[in-house]
Amino acid sequence: MTPISEVSGDQPPASFAVVPVLDLKDGGVVHARAGKQARAGKRAEYRPIATPFGPPHDPPAIARALLGITFSPVLYIADLDSILGRGNNFDLCQALADAVPETDLWIDAGFSNLDDCAFWLPLGATLVIGSETISSVDEWKTMCGSFGRNLVLSLDFDEQGLRGPNELMSDPELWPDRVILMSLGRVGTEIGPDLDLLSTAIASAGDREIYAAGGIATQNDVATVMDAGAHGVLVATALHSGAIGQKEIAALWEGRRS
Repeated sequence: MTPISEVSGDQPPASFAVVPVLDLKDGGVVHARAGKQARAGKRAEYRPIATPFGPPHDPPAIARALLGITFSPVLYIADLDSILGRGNNFDLCQALADAVPETDLWIDAGFSNLDDCAFWLPLGATLVIGSETISSVDEWKTMCGSFGRNLVLSLDFDEQGLRGPNELMSDPELWPDRVILMSLGRVGTEIGPDLDLLSTAIASAGDREIYAAGGIATQNDVATVMDAGAHGVLVATALHSGAIGQKEIAALWEGRRS
């Protein structure tokens, strides 16, 4: 693998991040195939990942490689076992935290209440709360009041619209500082981002950071999300396939400087 320093001597703009995603299940890294959405009920069908960045049973190696090509200050981790209610990968997440100590881990473990969140707090990570697991706006406000900056809200959308309380989309005052727009039907498909949804959210966001997730396939997709005013994009499939790599990411930064 070509060292990133040989591609570009500069770091990417602090205002935008290409955030790599790791899905964990049964102690290893797995991956969504097209149509097997991370939050749409098909998590049990994920299979061990095939990637040039390391074997599926070595998540720290894969994480270090992904962070090395993206320069991301954040690593997004979905604990599918926890989301499925059949245990968790807390120890593995701790190993990842030890392996990439300068990285902010965003943990998605199906959090739905204070007790769920409290279990993971010793990890020192940022907790991603999916709208599909929020039972009410009052429950969300309770979690925000307790954990504040340690939370990221993921607004989860399928073909029918938002999964979760509608007020979470209609009232941006309920949003924390960081919000993910998760287009479930696009996860694993590489069909491109939902630009209409992204534009609507950015127009309402104020100073909040908006991240796009689902369907990112190419360097142009990343550039489109960046130009729309988002703060970052979550990527998995395109990184592992090589469609987006060191040179493509470096070219994005260079294009913004020229």
